[in-house]
Amino acid sequence: MTPGRPSAEVLAALDRHWRPRYLLIAPHRLGFFLAMVVLMVSSVWWALVQLDRVSAAVALPYTASPTLVHAAVMTFGFMPLFFTGFLFTAAPKWLRVEPLEARALLVPLLLQAGGWLLWVIGIHIHMFMVLAGLTLALSGLARITWLFWRLVWRSAESDRLHARTVGVACLVGCISLGGLLANLVLGATTVAMACVLTGLWGFVVVVFVTVAHRMIPFFTSNAMPFITAWRPFWALGVMLAAAVFEAVTVWVELDGPLRGPMAHFWMLARGGFELVAGGVLLWLAQVWGLTQSLKNRLLAMLHFGFLWLGLALALGGAAQILGLLQDAPVLSLGSLHALTMGCLGSLMLAMVTRVSCGHSGRAQVADRIAWTLFWLVQLATLLRITAAAQSTWASWLLLPTAMIWAGTMAVWGTRLANWYGRLRPDGRPG
Repeated sequence: MTPGRPSAEVLAALDRHWRPRYLLIAPHRLGFFLAMVVLMVSSVWWALVQLDRVSAAVALPYTASPTLVHAAVMTFGFMPLFFTGFLFTAAPKWLRVEPLEARALLVPLLLQAGGWLLWVIGIHIHMFMVLAGLTLALSGLARITWLFWRLVWRSAESDRLHARTVGVACLVGCISLGGLLANLVLGATTVAMACVLTGLWGFVVVVFVTVAHRMIPFFTSNAMPFITAWRPFWALGVMLAAAVFEAVTVWVELDGPLRGPMAHFWMLARGGFELVAGGVLLWLAQVWGLTQSLKNRLLAMLHFGFLWLGLALALGGAAQILGLLQDAPVLSLGSLHALTMGCLGSLMLAMVTRVSCGHSGRAQVADRIAWTLFWLVQLATLLRITAAAQSTWASWLLLPTAMIWAGTMAVWGTRLANWYGRLRPDGRPG
């Protein structure tokens, strides 16, 4: 018997059934499972909304803007739950502190998951349910933020930059979510959407790029020893600067594209910055081993996800320059979904799959199912970017895009959720 490996008798005695209590074995099990529930429900819901827009067969009633509800749940709904599962698994190792048990995260995670499900359902029933769901979600996120900062404060590790950056991003997320709630109460839908976009850039994107800066070079060098783990802090600075710039842009253009003498200067400055930042990140993707990663599917998924970040910024910059030439903004939703679906969606699929495989006793590889699902996400992203073009048939692309996304997330979510409620097949803890 291999030292440290359970005996054949122990493996044979393992409970093979799915049980809710097994979700409390580790933070990633609980966080990822609840994230999958919110992700699948919100994705199917959005596909139904798209069907309702092109057909009278559904006839859904609305108490709030479905676009705002969609933007909020796709930003704050499942992503913080995934973050919690990952961060409370990885961050204690970064910080060299005692990890929290999953049970300590149960209430705030249930508040978030329950709140966002109420948020999606409430739009069709009563505005009070929408606000109540958002209040629950905010309280849960605030508690998770507090627990994460406690880990940071307890650490004596000299390098806490990544953890502190994530902690600040979580504070931005809480403030943005609070702003969304307040402006919904006041009926200020435009400002509410600005709060969502601020949370997207200042919270979700910041967490993703911070983790990517720390983990992608590490994963790459582990899988391919001939590649050195190179992660200069200036690269993280570029990514954070781009995120902050885009968050500020949301408020500069709060009332729509600028008009008057400053409009052309602003579009030129914004477009130039986004093109330069996008170009740097595309270069960084190649330096980090994009080409070499193609030999390893799971690693390639991570690198392609990061590549989309550079493409999203470059597309946004190109949209500004084209808008300047046409005297009107173009393709803004295309660059936004290149970020959310292409970058964040791909990285989510890759990171969660990798962590789930590693902590469930499975090989850390992208099998045929995971690889196919990844490419379906790429297809959905390309369709959504195409739908952002100005054409008479573009709106008809939204339904198949939403259906592909919902189907992909349903298969992926069901598959991995099945792992989280079962003991590891190798008999090891985790």
